[in-house]
Amino acid sequence: MTIDDTDRKILALLQCDCSQALDAIGEQVNLSRNAVWRRIRILEDAGLIRARVALLDADKLGLGLTVFLMVRTSDHRPDWLERFARATRDMPEILGAYRMTGDLDYLIRARVNDVKSYDALYQRLTRKVDLADVSASFVMEELKDTTALPL
Repeated sequence: MTIDDTDRKILALLQCDCSQALDAIGEQVNLSRNAVWRRIRILEDAGLIRARVALLDADKLGLGLTVFLMVRTSDHRPDWLERFARATRDMPEILGAYRMTGDLDYLIRARVNDVKSYDALYQRLTRKVDLADVSASFVMEELKDTTALPL
């Protein structure tokens, strides 16, 4: 699907606040409410808009510690990868898991309450799947964290 500048403006507005009224979006992109609605539906049907969500405050919910786990494995078989992927999907503390190039095999991003909670996460993960090496880095200060894509 090809998107134009108006679609980009609509997407940018939705990334900032998807609860905006269609009339408000229309005013900002010079379209009627119905035209905005039709464009949003097309963008959703094309898969450009995957979901509309609320962004929560992790600190206020008791999840004040962000941790990055650097994982190395000696097993690269498809069945191991499926177990690893299932384990990361099944653990709600894990927000992202990525297969990497370079020295690391996988990078995991998680949110937990504290170091004790991290240790519990680590123990559950290593019981579910064999890992050659896991090291963790804890975020001291969050300088930037956004869900908005550059359009």
